[in-house]
Parts: sequence; C-alpha cells; structure tokens
Amino acid sequence: MTAFDDDKPTPRGELTLQVIPLPADTNANGDVFAGWLVKQMDLAANTVAGRISQGRNATVAMDRMEFLSPLRVGSQVGCYCELVDIGRSSMKINVEVWTLDRTARTPRKVTEGLFVYVAIDEHGRIREVPDQSL
Repeated sequence: MTAFDDDKPTPRGELTLQVIPLPADTNANGDVFAGWLVKQMDLAANTVAGRISQGRNATVAMDRMEFLSPLRVGSQVGCYCELVDIGRSSMKINVEVWTLDRTARTPRKVTEGLFVYVAIDEHGRIREVPDQSL
C-alpha cells in the first residue's frame, strides 16, 4: 500500500482462509484472543506454504505484528496471503487480516505479519522447495 491509495485500502494477496470468531474465542473481557488470530494466520500461510513446497513444512519464524483495530465476535475474518520470497528450502509469506463486522459495509484491516516456513521431509528434516518454474 502506498500513500496514494491510503484513502481506499484493499487487501494484498489471495483470500486463503475465512472464519468467524465465536464467544469461546474470547478472553474474560469479551475480546478475541490475539493467539486465536495468530493461529488463523498460521493456518492460512501454512496452506500456501504446503502448495508451494508440495508437502510438509514447518513454521520457523513470525515477524512483528501490530494490532491496528479490534476484532469482534461474529465478524467475518479474512486472511489474505502473498508469497514474498522463496529460498532453497524456505518460503516467506505475508498475511494480512481484514474483518467485516456484522453491521459494516466495508472491511477494515486488523493486522499483518510475515511468516517463514521451511519445507521438511517425512522424517522432519529440511528439504529443498521444488522448482516453481513451469
């Protein structure tokens, strides 16, 4: 996103996961747990990493996250994934989370984070990511 499109922000990447937080996903104050949201982001990015690696992979790092706006129970939550980089055995995937509240007409961004995965074999050892060229 650049300064020129700040007035109409839109998600970057492909919609990979869509969920709705329920009351069981909240803390004692009724706020959705940050950990619940990180779990959804990891599931979404893991799906993309699995397609790229054509098999098992493991999360090895997460970059900083800032929560820009609250996440409400019953809102539609979308995780948008964008492949940032592929290394010999690693994949960097940016995940943006957008929400659409039950009474809202426009979505708003909740957070984003960079997830790093490595491809692993059936024994849990690091392996190369298959060539992505056609």
